Amino acid sequence: MKLWHKMLFRGHDWADRLTVQIWRRIKWRLSGAIIGGGTRIPRMWANWPHQVRIGGNCVLEPGIRFKFDGPWAPGPSIEIGNETFLGTNVEFNVQGKVTIGSKCLVGAGCRFIDHDHGIERDTPIGDQSCEIATIAIKEDVWLGANVMILKGVTIGQGAVIGAGAVVRSNVPAKEIWAGVPARKISDRS
Repeated sequence: MKLWHKMLFRGHDWADRLTVQIWRRIKWRLSGAIIGGGTRIPRMWANWPHQVRIGGNCVLEPGIRFKFDGPWAPGPSIEIGNETFLGTNVEFNVQGKVTIGSKCLVGAGCRFIDHDHGIERDTPIGDQSCEIATIAIKEDVWLGANVMILKGVTIGQGAVIGAGAVVRSNVPAKEIWAGVPARKISDRS
């Protein structure tokens, strides 16, 4: 019975590569996205696909949202390195730029928001200009599930961010941070 299940899975995988993956790759490339070889394309969404560049051999799970929050502008503004994992329902809400290095693990439900609204008292919040600052995630970073990365944050190479953390300040390389707001809890050994 085990062999039968394995054969069924491999047959499904093979059929997906020869049908669905070819059409998805064509659709995304015609829309202007750049997606490297060896990266399987799940069901995902982008309002401006030309703003997306994904490296080779990445693992992408379904439900990823690439939202460039503004009118058409030259891209890409969302860049993901090679061999990076993006979990289910990861969301990018970008007006400036977000980069994620190679060999990163981004858990399900993570959010990247590179801007926020003004909060002046006498002007409606929606009418106020946004403050925008780049988010940079260096190589070999692990973000646990449901981490939120806010504007202007750089996370150093090899850092780990605990599930559910809200990161609003820079994280040095090889440190472990967690909490709301996120703070250092340890170093990687």
